[in-house]
Amino acid sequence: MHILLVDDEEEFVVTVAERLNMRGIDADWATNAEDALAMARAKHYDLAVLDVKLPRTSGLELREWLARDNPGMKFIFLTGHGSAEDYRVGAAGAAHYLGKPVSLQVLIAKMNETLGIKDG
Repeated sequence: MHILLVDDEEEFVVTVAERLNMRGIDADWATNAEDALAMARAKHYDLAVLDVKLPRTSGLELREWLARDNPGMKFIFLTGHGSAEDYRVGAAGAAHYLGKPVSLQVLIAKMNETLGIKDG
C-alpha cells in the first residue's frame, strides 16, 4: 500500500507518516498541493489522505488534479475545520471524510476499507 499524506501542519503529517511507516505502510507526505502533485507524478500512490484546508488551494481542488492524472487513486479527507459545504463536496469525491484528531487505528482501518484490504 502506497499512501500520500497531504497536510499543511508539518508536525502532524510527519508524525502520521512515521507511524504508518513503522507499521509497514509506505507513506510519503507533503505540506502543499504543488509538492503533492510532483510526488504523484514521480511515484504511484494507491491512496491520498488530504487535508481540506491547504495553502493557496484546497484539498478538494487537489483531489480533482490528482484524480485527473491518477484515475485509480482513492481519497480520504481529514480535516479539523471543514464546513458543511466542504463535507458535501468532499464526501462525494472521497471514500471517507474524517475529523481531526483521528486515531491511527481508525485511519488505518479506513485506508484498508477504501482499498478493499481485509483486516487481520
